[in-house]
Amino acid sequence: MTTPADNDSIQYAPIEELSGRGEAADNVARLAELFPDAVTDGHVDLEALRGILGDDAAPAGSEASGLRWVGMAEARRLSTLPATGTLLPRPDESVDWDSTRNIVIEGDNLEVLRLLRRGYTNEVDVIYIDPPYNTTNDFVYDDSRVSTVAEHETDAGLRDEEGATQVGAGSNRAEERRLASARHAKWLSMMYPRLLVAHSLLKETGVLVAAIDDNEHARLKLLLDRVFGAENFIANVVWQGGRKNDSRYISVGHDYMLVYAKSEGALAELGTRWREEKIGVEDVLAAGQRAWSAADGDEAGARRHMVDWFRSQPEDSPVHAMARYTYFLPDGRLCRDDNVTWPGGGGPKYDVLHPVTGLPVPVPERGWRSSEPKMLEDIAAGRIIFRDDHTKPISAKRPLDEVTGQVAMSVFDRQRTHGGRRLKELFDGESPFDFPKDVEVLSRWINLVSGSKKDALVVDYFAGSGSTGHAVMDLNAADGGIRRYMLVQLDEEVGKDGYDTIADITRERLRRAGKKVAENLTLESADIDLGFRSYRLASSNLEPWDGTGELNLMEAVDNLVEGRSSDDLLVEMMLRLGIELTTPVETREVAGSTLYNLGAGTLYAYFGENVTTELAIELARALVQWRDENPVDSDVTIVVRDTGFVDSSAKLNLDAAVKQAGFTTFRSI
Repeated sequence: MTTPADNDSIQYAPIEELSGRGEAADNVARLAELFPDAVTDGHVDLEALRGILGDDAAPAGSEASGLRWVGMAEARRLSTLPATGTLLPRPDESVDWDSTRNIVIEGDNLEVLRLLRRGYTNEVDVIYIDPPYNTTNDFVYDDSRVSTVAEHETDAGLRDEEGATQVGAGSNRAEERRLASARHAKWLSMMYPRLLVAHSLLKETGVLVAAIDDNEHARLKLLLDRVFGAENFIANVVWQGGRKNDSRYISVGHDYMLVYAKSEGALAELGTRWREEKIGVEDVLAAGQRAWSAADGDEAGARRHMVDWFRSQPEDSPVHAMARYTYFLPDGRLCRDDNVTWPGGGGPKYDVLHPVTGLPVPVPERGWRSSEPKMLEDIAAGRIIFRDDHTKPISAKRPLDEVTGQVAMSVFDRQRTHGGRRLKELFDGESPFDFPKDVEVLSRWINLVSGSKKDALVVDYFAGSGSTGHAVMDLNAADGGIRRYMLVQLDEEVGKDGYDTIADITRERLRRAGKKVAENLTLESADIDLGFRSYRLASSNLEPWDGTGELNLMEAVDNLVEGRSSDDLLVEMMLRLGIELTTPVETREVAGSTLYNLGAGTLYAYFGENVTTELAIELARALVQWRDENPVDSDVTIVVRDTGFVDSSAKLNLDAAVKQAGFTTFRSI
């Protein structure tokens, strides 16, 4: 093995020195591009920056409205740090590793989000999270910035060397207020950096849905206003989940879903309108066909059949929302009555004669919705509803099969027991997870906020039992979509037989759900993705400097952590270079090690050790041959393990050969 000095003649740019979007170094670099006078030697001159921004810059120490808490600045700083770990691939825990584009990651979600930031910035369509509701239970997300009550009071100026300054006789701070203040700050400091990084992952048209209860609803709303901007708030959805008759005062059986767009302006510019199919519409249409046939094409008789059918349905049936669909066109299409007046006023006014009395019907104060020729056309087509005589207003017929969808209401009812019941059925009557998310609710809202986009990428970094992944599979099974999911779950211990962590439950739930979905696939959805790739968060594959002696970066990267493989190193390289984890990878054995081809020839990676001059020449020939077999229009990058060469001569031979063949971009790890 060579020493770093042997390779001084050739220095490929180390990938570990790169920075990505949202990281502190990249933020400073972007500021330097915009305001070079405010950045000197990589440091921001805040006074100079304020001068450049003029009156729009708030002076230091100025007061501002909005949510504040002790530890906020440190929480924000954590979002800008580059990731230091890696993800270890676990094909043994996966389903259809080679073909799937779904991902499940076990580990702390802040570090995982930072790892994903380089490869998935502006790539995600929907983020759905159901974070911990901050009850009095132990808090499992214990980042380094999380404080004890005493530390919180010290930071807030409420405790000095002699103890708490506002506790005891005459104090206006009760014990529970002290505990609650620290607990709320701890929760906010957990959520803030994760939301900041997650925000960068969303596309400009992306949407976040965050489930929450009353414990932190108000604070989360203000926090999301800060991260996303209050102008991008879409809705505060209320989910009424059932009645609590044992409540002392009021049955609080609801939770919330806060919905934010990354850019509401971007959605509006595209003319986005979220609509969903009416639940039960197929049943109503079928009933209409039966009613029309039973009445032999007589509209009055068919109407009576439809009224009787609606009355016969259970009280909680969703078809009652369409109870006005009792009219028919001459061809038997089921319709409802609709408005014929001009919205807002100013519409045309003319006489419309009743077909029986021959006298004009009432003209709306706002005028007719359509022109006179169009009105006559609709009357001839049987699209206008006349009452018994001319004294009553008319209506239009709106066919049910022409309805493209309905806008979602901000309040909905659904018993919370459905989620637990479905998981229990999936696990043969023994549910391994308490209070799982409701798959049907998730499917509905993911589909709605993504605009029914069939190739949406959906992220959930508080994955729990994996309901979000299950919901994505259900959606794809329903319409043949190619939506993808990416789930992150902390390796939190769980006291369930057969499962060490919640992440174990997540993976098993997805395996079982995939098999269940596969049993009911149609021809349209036969090829949907029911697999997932499993990864686990770990420290870097490269052993860090141990703190003794003089730090030598070249020697540090030479030390691969014991037990790690070249496949592990490949994943770390992909994360640091910002390459999506499911990018296609091909391999060939060259010079005793694996040569990787990523993205159909856009990047080649080789992590072999003890590469001699002869092996370097063999490697160069293999690179050129493979490149020529897979020509690409873009630049081609080669990544090597910098200390994998036995001497500088071997590295020089590889360098000269590939440069002569036209390769221009080289990096090392």
